[in-house]
Amino acid sequence: MTSTFVFLFPLLALLIGLAAGKAWERYKLQDGRWIDRRRARESPHYILGLNFLVSNQLDLAIEELTKAAGLDADALEIHLILGNLYREKGQVSKAIQVHQSLLQRPRLTKLEHAYVLLCLGLDFKRGGFVDRAFEAFSEVVKLDSGNHYALLNLEKLHEEQHQWREAQLLRQRLAEATMDNEGPQNQAILAFLENELGLQAMRGDALDQAVRHFETAVDLDRQTVPAYLNLGDVHLKRGHTQAAIDTWQEILKVAPERAYLAFGRLETAFTARGLVSRFLDLCRRLIEANAQDWRARLALGQYHAAHGEPTRGLDLLFESLVHNPHALAIHQAIWRTLMALDFDPALVRRYVEVTHDAVFYLDPHVCMRCRYRSTELLWQCPQCHEWNTFVEERIAPAKDSEETPA
Repeated sequence: MTSTFVFLFPLLALLIGLAAGKAWERYKLQDGRWIDRRRARESPHYILGLNFLVSNQLDLAIEELTKAAGLDADALEIHLILGNLYREKGQVSKAIQVHQSLLQRPRLTKLEHAYVLLCLGLDFKRGGFVDRAFEAFSEVVKLDSGNHYALLNLEKLHEEQHQWREAQLLRQRLAEATMDNEGPQNQAILAFLENELGLQAMRGDALDQAVRHFETAVDLDRQTVPAYLNLGDVHLKRGHTQAAIDTWQEILKVAPERAYLAFGRLETAFTARGLVSRFLDLCRRLIEANAQDWRARLALGQYHAAHGEPTRGLDLLFESLVHNPHALAIHQAIWRTLMALDFDPALVRRYVEVTHDAVFYLDPHVCMRCRYRSTELLWQCPQCHEWNTFVEERIAPAKDSEETPA
């Protein structure tokens, strides 16, 4: 019996210790009273607040979470959420006040301190206090060197300031700290940063350096279309027209859907070399490869319309319009061509018929909540079931857009 008790006693002591630890985790002594540490998180106010937060009803979420926080003033996570909600509501000064007060707590762990600083940095960033945001995010990195969000926000701040080298170093640091499945994304971002460094060098007339940056960008990610465009521009600036053409034509191989970005450059370069037929062949190849390529048709139609073949050009422009009826560039090209043809009534009628039958004009009503489209104005959305959320979408005239006050 005695020997059995000797073996059972350590086990009983361990169980008692675990129970005491759990009790201390849940309860604490405050002002002479034992307070339930889970009381705030298990309150209906906390649950309701989270539900309102998920459904994007921020005012109601703030109201319920404030009540939950009143049950336990030390509930750090609830106060953090409240501060973040104030920021999302645009009440930046209130968010800063909440998060700064949390930093005054004496027993914050290192991780808690880092997270509060991160939230404070986001407050400063939202409020436009760039220097203070830099300081807060940098402090987070000192406490937690691998903090993904702090590094990412520091990178974005550097990008906003056009400090491309610093942003690149931070992205490289992020690439080292992230999982392998994020590798392609990091490579793509690094490629775009290299492209920006190339543009910076190009503006300073450091063309050799610019070429190195653009070529590095392409090596990092072959889909970096602006790097091809800019590298071709450098070649052209140096008088190497064929090298420029070859570089721009690479876009057709790696990203044919972005080939239109080089159309103007290629047409000018081919024309300068007396090889404009190659540009026209290029547009035709793109149309053959993708029957819905409206931009290649637009470029081809504009060329014919501008070079003595307006009727042929108009046919291509009408084809382009069928594939993208709301592209203003097509309409403008058609109007210019119709003007050159003295607004032939038959052609004008054809234009009216094409635009009337276009799919874009058949479902202009869109739900502001879930983007569901409809051919008629609905009072309740059949997809998200919200009431009175449909508006009629339209393209604002350029003059109206320019006159709209900022």
